[in-house]
This record gives sequence, structure tokens and C-alpha cells, in this order.
Amino acid sequence: MSDIRIATAEDQILLDKEAKYCSYGDTVHYIEPPRIFSRCEGSYVWDTEDQAYLDLQMWYSAVNFGYANPRLNNALKQQIDTLPQIASQYLHKGKIELSEMIAVDAKKKFGLDGRVHFNVGGSQSIEDSLKVVRNASNGKSLMFAFEGGYHGRTLGASSITSSFRYRRRYGHFGERANFIPFPYHFRGPKGMTKEEYGSHCVQQFARLFETEYNGVWDPKTNQCEYAAFYVEPIQGTGGYVIPPMNFYRELKHVLDQHGILMVSDEIQMGFYRTGKLWSIEHFDVQPDVIVFGKALTNGLNPLGGIWAREELINPKIFPPGSTHSTFASNPLGTAVGLEMFKMTSEVDYGAMVIAKGKYFLEGLQDLQKRFPIIGDVDGLGLALRCEICGPDGFAPDKATLDYMVEEGMKGDMVVDGQKLGLILDVGGYYKNVITLAPSLEISYPEIDLGLKLLEQLLVRATTR
Repeated sequence: MSDIRIATAEDQILLDKEAKYCSYGDTVHYIEPPRIFSRCEGSYVWDTEDQAYLDLQMWYSAVNFGYANPRLNNALKQQIDTLPQIASQYLHKGKIELSEMIAVDAKKKFGLDGRVHFNVGGSQSIEDSLKVVRNASNGKSLMFAFEGGYHGRTLGASSITSSFRYRRRYGHFGERANFIPFPYHFRGPKGMTKEEYGSHCVQQFARLFETEYNGVWDPKTNQCEYAAFYVEPIQGTGGYVIPPMNFYRELKHVLDQHGILMVSDEIQMGFYRTGKLWSIEHFDVQPDVIVFGKALTNGLNPLGGIWAREELINPKIFPPGSTHSTFASNPLGTAVGLEMFKMTSEVDYGAMVIAKGKYFLEGLQDLQKRFPIIGDVDGLGLALRCEICGPDGFAPDKATLDYMVEEGMKGDMVVDGQKLGLILDVGGYYKNVITLAPSLEISYPEIDLGLKLLEQLLVRATTR
């Protein structure tokens, strides 16, 4: 095991400049010294010393289709040479065709007519969705959201994100949320199956509507004070918690009874991360609004947006200028998004992701049998979780996971004669969960390599 890594002289010059000139408000350094990277390809990134790292988080699931994906890169390059820029009040072919592709797909899957509205990223698209649901509910500014949920750090998005630390210094700007427990079965009541616990959580939520004195509902008018329920079908920052398959179907029934919209935040789990275009598809419900971003352009260009039901977003109810961004629906982003849809339609992309995810999960389950500090593993497609605990296999152990992350970034592990580092992401309610989001293009040998590297980190953690 190597000593603490020291930055090279060249890197140290850059780090000194960063310390003086860069705002710390837009970044977080999880390791010291921070790595400076110089190139990337496929499932790997290389630092300035040309040390390779296998990346199992892929820019928080923004690069679903692998770093420097040749096909998507070429779509961007071709667009640069034809129509790289155009003001958003003017039309271009890419915006129209990408909107059609998303809307037609939603009609096929959910049986609902709808429209697509673009913005420059996930948080901004959450803001747009808040305008849509507030407009449709005559200005209601209260929302339901989940404990452990994350929807962004802009003012509106942070108000419906359950972590107080993201809004502690700024307060609320209109929206407020009532945070409802998510069916996190591993840490739920003992003696219930996963499905029973899902139903239990819905029943607890439904109790709010039993009487006006529970504070959310007027039985005389059958009106709820809350406009929408914001859900991540699979919790992201919360630790890739996968709910029971019956949960959203039962929850949507309660929401529909009381005129509450369901907004599905697919920013991290969309675009085949779970083996389907939208993760909500696994749960047999019809969302009212879908918010997307990140992997739409494979991280090549900031572009996100929303799909909403026709009744919520048609021009009569949501007229031109309701929201605006200079760079919304920019042609570079829409060109890559269109190519991504074409690429994933040429094969059964979802089946491929499901198969790889099953293989990866089986490898994690094998590690769980051999390392008692792994309390829980789970996965849906290539959204996988590995919860690091104390010797009892249950008490959260953030310190051990932090150690594993730092060890992975040393770049000193050896597999089959190759020296490698391993990039992991940390999530979970107690920051003790490895949230695994590898490239959807990852090969089976690379999955095996990732499991071998994880095993080395677990050995280091349990023998230090």
C-alpha cells in the first residue's frame, strides 16, 4: 500500500492557482490533493501523470455512453460545421425532431399526449417544471418530495431537496416541501417484505388525507394544498435506493384521488441507466411531468428539459415566454441527443443494460458473501448500490468508505500486471453507500476488472 500521494510540481502550480483564483462554491474536493485529469476514453480517465483510472460513476451518470464516444462526438463535430449556434427564438430541425422523438415515445408508453420543453441543464429544468405545476395548480407553491431526494441546488430545486444544508444560507424562495419517507427497505422495519413495506409507506402517506386536521387537505372542496409530488424513481444522491415494484403504482392512486401531479425526476436515472429510457417505466404508472438532463448529450453539451402532459403545457395554459434561456434547445445539444436516440434504437439497448447489470450485481453479491462490511447490495440495470457498514453488517460506516475512495484514487492497485486507480461515487443517507453508475458501454471484462479492484479496496479496508 502506498503512502499519501504528493502532487507533481506542475500540478501543484495549477492547484496553487486554483486556490487563489477559483471559487470554491462550485466544486468539492473529496480527496487531497485533488487529481487533475488530462484525457478520457470509454470507461477510463487519465491524470497528468498518465495514470489510468477505471471510472464507475461516469460524471454522476452524465456520461452513460462512455467517455469520448466516437459516434456522439462525431455528431457534435458535424453540427459545429453546419449550424453550431442560433438564438432560441428561432427554429432549427434538431429541436423539433428531438421533441417529436421524446413525445412520441411517451405517447406510446404512457398513452398521453405531451410536449417537450428544453433548458440548459437538470436544475434549470426542475425550475421550469416548478413553473409548470404551479401554473397548473393556480400558484400552489407547496410540494411533496422524499426524504433522501435530490433535485438540484438552484433556489427552487434546493427547496424540494431534502438536505437542509443546500438551502441553509439562502432560505426558501417560494417553494417548500413536505418530505415523505422513502421505502428504504434495508433500513426499514423488520418483519416486512419489501412489497409490504412499500404498501406501508403509501398507507402512511395516505393518512394525511383522512382528516383536514392532518394539515394538507380540505375535505369540503377535496382540494390539497400541495401541487405536486417530486419523485426520483430510483434515489440518486440518496444512495441508489430501489423501491418495491408496487410502490409507485399505489402512490399514484393516492395522488390521482387528490389532484396531485407526479413529477418524475429522471436527471440521473434516465437514458437507459436502469435498462429503460425512463426509470419510472419499471413501475407501471403514468407520470404527469418528466424532467431530464445529464446523459441526453452524454455530457458533451449542457441540455436538459421536461416532457409534460398536453393539459399542463399547451400554449394556451403555458404560453410563449413562460420560461426562457438563451441557450435552451441549442443545436449542438439537440444534435447529440438525436444521435443518442438513433444509436440506442438500433439494438435492444435496454436488454443489453439489464444483462450487464445482472452480471455486475451477481459479482457484488459474491463480494457481499465474503466481506461482512457489505450490508446491502442492490441494482436495477446499471444503477447499482453497495452499502458499507460496520462488522455487524448494518451500522453505517462512512469512515471506511471514505478510506476506500481515497485508496482507489491513489492509482496504485495492480490487476494482471496493470496499475490502475478506481473512481467511486459516495451517496446514501449516511454517506456510506458506493453508488455505481458505470458506462452503459462497459464490457464484461471491464466489469470483472471493476469487481477485482473493489475486492482489493475491501481487503485494504478490512486489514488496515
